[in-house]
Amino acid sequence: MSNTITELEGLLMQRSLTDPQLVAAAEKASDFRILPDATVIKIGGQSMIDRGRAAVYPIVEEIVAARKNHKLLIGTGAGTRARHLYSIAAGLRLPAGVLSQLGASVADQNAAMLGQLLAKHGISAVSSAGLSSVPLFLAEVNAVIFAGMPPYSLWMRPAAEGVIPPYRTDAGCFLVAEQFGCKAMIYVKDENGLYTANPKTSKNATFIPKISVAEMKAKGLQDSILEFPVLDLLAAARHVRQVQVVNGLVPGNLTRALAGEHVGTIITAN
Repeated sequence: MSNTITELEGLLMQRSLTDPQLVAAAEKASDFRILPDATVIKIGGQSMIDRGRAAVYPIVEEIVAARKNHKLLIGTGAGTRARHLYSIAAGLRLPAGVLSQLGASVADQNAAMLGQLLAKHGISAVSSAGLSSVPLFLAEVNAVIFAGMPPYSLWMRPAAEGVIPPYRTDAGCFLVAEQFGCKAMIYVKDENGLYTANPKTSKNATFIPKISVAEMKAKGLQDSILEFPVLDLLAAARHVRQVQVVNGLVPGNLTRALAGEHVGTIITAN
């Protein structure tokens, strides 16, 4: 190990940070999993929170019960209000970075509301800078809430086409799970999982219980249940090598997924 560190240090001092030999040496360094016992849960904005009390109260109760046995990082989506903001801002020809800021503001609002509902249980919402305090919250109450939008702000990488930010709350929650080295990533949506077509509009849509990133892309399903960039993030991940999509409108689904059951759709890296 010491030889590896010495080699890496020497390369870092002498080479470009994109040098192939330096990259290969850095790849050999072992990763440290910061929160290996925690699970990230993404509560959908449009699919769950926008539905109001009927959808949110039951999932809140399920979270409160689940945190007795699980350490939970709970990310919030943005949803319909963000889409409304995107439509106005895009019509004004504003850039992706500005739209990213607007979307983040809505995810923050949803995190604040979920935080108020869970406040009496000691579960707090933290801002992006407050993520450093996540271990303390998990140690004390086994759960914490954060806004799912990654804080790229004006530094958001524009999509190849259009100005809609490509990295939104699905990607933000996955990045938290991967960077903290968490054990699982669960997306709570309003569908049973992935289908061959949109089940809301297609009567012939067929449910897919398990699929790989490559298979999703081959079937043209890369943007059908999760944001497209999540698949590339998953394929390149070191720790979180699969994600699970469950229907949060069905009582008990989240609890079953946290227990390791194959409920909903599992998407694997390979």
